Amino acid sequence: MRVLMINKFLYPNGGSETYIFKLGEYLKSQGHEVQYFGMEHEGRCVGNNVNAYTTDMNFHGGSKLSKLTYPFKTIYSSEARKKIRLVLDDFKPDVCHLNNFNYQLTPSIILEIVKWRKQTGNKCKIIYTAHDYQLVCPNHMLRNPNTHTNCTKCINGHFVNCVKNKCIHNSFAKSVIGALEGYVWKKTGVYKNIDHIICISNFMKSVIDKNKMLSDRTDVLHNFVDKIEFEDVLTSKKEYVLYFGRYSEEKGIATLLNVCRRLPNIPFIFAGNGPMENEINSISNIKNLGFKNGQDLMKLIREARFSVCTSEWFEPFGLSIAESILLKTPVLGSNIGGIPEVIDDGVTGELFGAGNKNELKSKIEKLWLDKEKIQKLTDNCGNVKFNSISEYCHRLMNYYCSN
Repeated sequence: MRVLMINKFLYPNGGSETYIFKLGEYLKSQGHEVQYFGMEHEGRCVGNNVNAYTTDMNFHGGSKLSKLTYPFKTIYSSEARKKIRLVLDDFKPDVCHLNNFNYQLTPSIILEIVKWRKQTGNKCKIIYTAHDYQLVCPNHMLRNPNTHTNCTKCINGHFVNCVKNKCIHNSFAKSVIGALEGYVWKKTGVYKNIDHIICISNFMKSVIDKNKMLSDRTDVLHNFVDKIEFEDVLTSKKEYVLYFGRYSEEKGIATLLNVCRRLPNIPFIFAGNGPMENEINSISNIKNLGFKNGQDLMKLIREARFSVCTSEWFEPFGLSIAESILLKTPVLGSNIGGIPEVIDDGVTGELFGAGNKNELKSKIEKLWLDKEKIQKLTDNCGNVKFNSISEYCHRLMNYYCSN
């Protein structure tokens, strides 16, 4: 089977890139042909046989002319249509697997795939994996960044709310473009051409299903979680609570810091980076180690008494939670978005009300003092299994090959 992976970034940049690289490698190992389409970039590490990519769009820089034309190119891209057509004609994919494409590649590529199918008679499937809420929310997060509250006003296509609240970078102009993009593609009905929308959690499906144009094609397929290869030389936990991830408002960092101040006798370790780093460094019982990955991060996770995930936005899945559990470290997580689908409450960790400082404080305190309970949760974590990439791909093939 020939699979064309489509994603705006073709270099390591975030979760969707990790997904397409690992999925592509596995599909190749199973005898399938995989090529990639997206933007050109100096860090690009995958590609296609005809070297056809769109021009790199850097919204935070570029010439004055490029800044003037960007608003139009984020809605519709003739370049993206021309370039993807070169790949379609050469590769002749059986599946076009869309990932993050809005604003840089634009939904205009879907129009070209549909046109190519009609002109050639190719029955190529169009599959989309929803890594965020971009089909129903112009800022992709279902969150008003100015009030720091979650918001679902745009879900049914009422994108004017994006403008009212200046939801994109607190900019009226950018929010107008985001809303206009939503209205243009709602009017054309372009997303009706997607054969299957894969949602990474039941919660994400419940959100997307509220949009009647999309609800008849959604399916849930929880993300695969890599088997974690870790040199297990550790025999005991150490005395700290771990937070790892981005230091930002939507991750509930302000709530967590409030609790850390009120629990001065409990040591916390933070591993990550982000705009709230100065606030973190001002608290005496927090040790900030900065960004960590690989074996260094795994060691931190494995040695923690337990980890915390305090997200206050609608976290789609919670891959970091799954990684913690696989490393036999229970997780105290906020009861929001897809997080409750990863934590088995009372078995592999506990849940608390997102943003509830008092409940978070109480649960951290109780878990810290109750070593017997922590040991039980830790033992339970050792029995948990998430989707392996082979299991994931077995189910994915059902969508690739469906009639």
